[in-house]
Amino acid sequence: MSGGEIALIVVGVIALLGIIFAIWLVATYNGFIRHRNNVDEAFSTMDVYLKKRYDVIPNLVETVKGYAKHESEALEGVMRARYDAMNANGGEKIKKENALSSTLKSLFKVTENYPDLKADKHFTELMKTLNEIEAELVSARKYYNGTVKIYNTKREVFPSSIIAKWFKFEKRELFEVEAPEERKNVKVQF
Repeated sequence: MSGGEIALIVVGVIALLGIIFAIWLVATYNGFIRHRNNVDEAFSTMDVYLKKRYDVIPNLVETVKGYAKHESEALEGVMRARYDAMNANGGEKIKKENALSSTLKSLFKVTENYPDLKADKHFTELMKTLNEIEAELVSARKYYNGTVKIYNTKREVFPSSIIAKWFKFEKRELFEVEAPEERKNVKVQF
């Protein structure tokens, strides 16, 4: 074999490796885009259920207010937490949602002191709706966390971690309960 033939083989091998690298680069990048879009879609789905919950809360607070006029601090706390959660974005939204869940629990505690309220048809319908929304939220949070796990794993494993760093694919936060008391089931009694 002549020197020219060897050089041609080396150039061919280098070209083939370059093509393989380019294919891997494009496939990995596109995979990140798909996973990132899945995370965004999962967050949007969860956001729809959060919006439904935001819409029910003022009606619930107004109903409770009619029976528990002197519980204004708890009622204002719920509305303040609702406002904060509605206006938060990204990781901050997760923290504000956890705070809203806490204040809703305080509202449920207030309602336990008012048997007439628990017997009110409008209140029981609102509580039923809120419980349904909470069940939907649990599913949406599971889906969101599942997509975040897949995305973050791809972002951290080698060799795709190289592409993640090159193209600045940022880590996404899981939706986690922060306070230990929030890990307990909400006790709703009528």
